[in-house]
Amino acid sequence: MFATTPLELVANISFAISVWLAARNSPHTWWVGLLGCGLFAWLFFSSQLYADVTLQLFFIVTSLLGWWQWLRGHAGSALPVRRSKPQFIALRVALALLVALAYGTLLHYFTNAYAPYIDSLVLTFSVLAQLLLVQRRIENWPCWLVVNSISIPLYLSRGLTLTAIFYLLYWCNVLYGLYCWRRELQCVNVRS
Repeated sequence: MFATTPLELVANISFAISVWLAARNSPHTWWVGLLGCGLFAWLFFSSQLYADVTLQLFFIVTSLLGWWQWLRGHAGSALPVRRSKPQFIALRVALALLVALAYGTLLHYFTNAYAPYIDSLVLTFSVLAQLLLVQRRIENWPCWLVVNSISIPLYLSRGLTLTAIFYLLYWCNVLYGLYCWRRELQCVNVRS
């Protein structure tokens, strides 16, 4: 059996509910996620995963923005699910990789961060995925797939086994979210 703390347990349960709600395309994902992000910030700080702390603070801000955007961000009505152009995504992926390299270098030289480059990849691709999610762009799901694939071994290496297990569940939720959002996108296209 693995050791876990009440903090890790409650953070994961809160965040899992939020992730599931995102896959269901529910605006409630945002306020539930605020609790999970605050708890994860505390957990990751105590595990010396400073890029992940920064990420949780970013998630708190974007959760507030996403909540508003999903409810009123499209001419006063709910923002529809939409697809991005490949150039739009390619530019943002390249930027995420560049920022991860720069931030990882800073963490490597100026902190006692564990796995600074891998942690920074989790940070930058999570930022990209979150911004796409806020904008209800379907490409957020492949980005989350990358994040979850990198996060699982990172969290296992820090003894955050429960968190790694939840990220495995999130990996599965990505497939569910992509399925749900594709259906929603098809309905939007049919109505247009």
